[in-house]
Amino acid sequence: VPRRCSFSTSISPPSRSWSPRDAFAAATERVRAGTLSPEDAHNLFDELLRQGTPVPERSLNGFLAALARATSSNACIKDGPALALALFTRGCREEAGPQVAVPTVWTYNILMDCCCRARRPDLGLALFGCILRTGLKIDQITANTLLKCLCYAKRTEEAVYVLLHSMSKLGCVPDAFAYNIVLKSLCEGSRSQQALDLLRTMAKDRGGCFPDVVAYNTVIHGFFKEGETGKACNLFHEMIHQGVEPDVVTYNSVVDALCKARAMDKAELVLRQMVADGAQPNAVTYTCMINGYATSGRLKEAAKMFREMKSRGLIPDIFTCNSLMTYLCKHGRSKEAAEFFYSMTAKGHKPDIVSYCILLHGYATEGCFPDMIDVFNSMENNGIAADCHVFNILIDAYAKRGMMDEAMLISSKMQERRVNPDIVTYSSIIAGLSRLGRLTEAMEKFNQMIALGVQPNKVVYHTLIQGFCIDGDLAKAKQLVSEMMNRGIPRPNISFFSSLIKSLCQEGRVMDAHDIFDLVIDMGERPDDILFNSLIDGYCLVRKMDKALKVLDVMESVGVEPDVITYNTLVNGYCRNGRIGDGLTLFREMPRKRIKPDTISYCVIMDGLFRSGRTVSGREMFHEMIESGTTVSISTYNVILGGLCRNNCADEAIALFQKLGSMNVKFSIAIVNTMIDAMYRVGRREEAKELFAGISASGLVPNESTYGVMIMNLLKDGAVEDANNVFSSMDKSGIVPSSRLLNDIIRMLLEKGEIAKAGNYLSKVDGKSISLEASTTSLMLSLFSREGKYREDMKLLPAKYQFFDGFC
Repeated sequence: VPRRCSFSTSISPPSRSWSPRDAFAAATERVRAGTLSPEDAHNLFDELLRQGTPVPERSLNGFLAALARATSSNACIKDGPALALALFTRGCREEAGPQVAVPTVWTYNILMDCCCRARRPDLGLALFGCILRTGLKIDQITANTLLKCLCYAKRTEEAVYVLLHSMSKLGCVPDAFAYNIVLKSLCEGSRSQQALDLLRTMAKDRGGCFPDVVAYNTVIHGFFKEGETGKACNLFHEMIHQGVEPDVVTYNSVVDALCKARAMDKAELVLRQMVADGAQPNAVTYTCMINGYATSGRLKEAAKMFREMKSRGLIPDIFTCNSLMTYLCKHGRSKEAAEFFYSMTAKGHKPDIVSYCILLHGYATEGCFPDMIDVFNSMENNGIAADCHVFNILIDAYAKRGMMDEAMLISSKMQERRVNPDIVTYSSIIAGLSRLGRLTEAMEKFNQMIALGVQPNKVVYHTLIQGFCIDGDLAKAKQLVSEMMNRGIPRPNISFFSSLIKSLCQEGRVMDAHDIFDLVIDMGERPDDILFNSLIDGYCLVRKMDKALKVLDVMESVGVEPDVITYNTLVNGYCRNGRIGDGLTLFREMPRKRIKPDTISYCVIMDGLFRSGRTVSGREMFHEMIESGTTVSISTYNVILGGLCRNNCADEAIALFQKLGSMNVKFSIAIVNTMIDAMYRVGRREEAKELFAGISASGLVPNESTYGVMIMNLLKDGAVEDANNVFSSMDKSGIVPSSRLLNDIIRMLLEKGEIAKAGNYLSKVDGKSISLEASTTSLMLSLFSREGKYREDMKLLPAKYQFFDGFC
């Protein structure tokens, strides 16, 4: 134990006219008030020792006890237990003389407790040895403190033995405090079942010492912490049956566990039972409920709990506020989170750095960079210094959007504030630069990171390797692979390269993907079926079926068995390229290769047959699918119904749709869209309208395509007002019309001579997310030219489109 702490306050020593009792009484009060520094305490002891004044035992014990309970929040003393031990050690030295009172069992009790609080239970056990050697009589407090020392020293088994067998030999009877000390230690060591056994032993064998609410709370909480929810709930009911009334701590444990399990209805019932039983919910109770509702996505209930909490006079703490803000930000509602944040700040709540990080991350995810910077500036203006995590949020946000100049500016500010970048900082910057193809700068940052002692990890290497592979510099990629292995970091696995190859293939860069495939083999890796399938799919996408088949040959030659995904990919490639005959041949080859066609296989070949106009063959394939026992999915019905409609068999498709509906088959919104369009095509308008009106009742949500199908068909029928009403419904539902849909509507209205109506939709064209297509512009030029049929109606258009007058 250190002799002196690091605090030093120069004060005058106690007056010689003071008695030791008065000196210690004053010092004890100053400890409790938080105004006594470690230096003051040492000066007090020096003065008393110098005067040769006897120290009263009771005064000394009171002073040491006050020091033992001085918390880290004390303005002057940050480690009261250590200071108490240091002062006692000074007083017990030989040079201190007989004026220091002989330690009593009370003194040792205080000092053993100090050892536990100072996290030195070994010293506490040594002090217990001193008690035994001096022959002092051990009391109940001594025995309980011994148990505490054993538990703090992780010697719980010995504590159990002392509790059950040795305490009686020491002349002590275990009380509730003794049992609770050991129960807590067992539960903290994830041994709640053993704690339960001890709890039942306590109830059966220990006479007047029965388990109290603290004992039950300890074991219940232990079971919840270990995920043993059933055992915890059973013990909760057993506790009530035994006549022990649950308190707010008990209920909070149950509520918290249920909320974490997202069993909010059960948590609500427990909360109501708690109130009915007279245990008043506190801030912890409501915080658990609010957090549970928020994480379950039930914001209305969370807000209701928040209001109920305030109506009971409970003040939400910062954790509660952060919980609500986290939910809002995760669901893209950062503006609402900010409003809540500022309203709570206005009511006196002081946000912490976590609060600001939640808002920063929310705005960063949504790309609201001006708001993000405003929050950052507000944080610093309120005296909260940005740490590395805060700067990482800003840098990563800009880097992910390709705004590397802004990201580098934040990085410079970070250095100006003397905040050291970590691996996350460099990962974000290197990833951002790599995505933009600025690999030279990315390598400069990589080298800078290493020079500053920040060791690169797997994520950084993967980012750079991916960047160089996409850039075509496979030699550099291979060098980085070797370098990461030399650092003891596992090299990228096949899944990494499969993802990379798939990404390149989707971009049409199949040759680059094949080069990476060769690199994988050159590195000594054995390609798996996923890697081969990705490359085959790439060649199919660029219509190079002969090369796709060559990859299949290589696949088989190296001992990798093609699977159903391989054949589905090839069959789909043939169908997409109009080679339905080759696709059918390959499809029939699957059983010979002992590969059973699955749902996707049949969907692919049926779609190919319908698209090539082979409706009869498509129907036959559907019947074959059913006879084979293959699962028929929603996507299968989508293929069949869409194929029939595409091949002028709309009535047959409608009949099948209605038959499936009577069988309670659940359709997707895509199928419903197809059928609405088919009904209009064959003049069954009322049925189409009924189907559209019943979408919500069937549990589906109309999308933009649904509204688009209705609007365009209504316009074709001349029902302009009905079409406008459907468009308004779409707008109210929060669906933003696409540029394509608006152009289709504008052209249809112009062709029908509805110039004013077309002008209304033209006003929605902003030139950014929605712009005029070339076909729309061409139509307007022809209609409003000098010889155009609607030349005189140009004034009905928005002012910005009346430039056609001068142009024409």
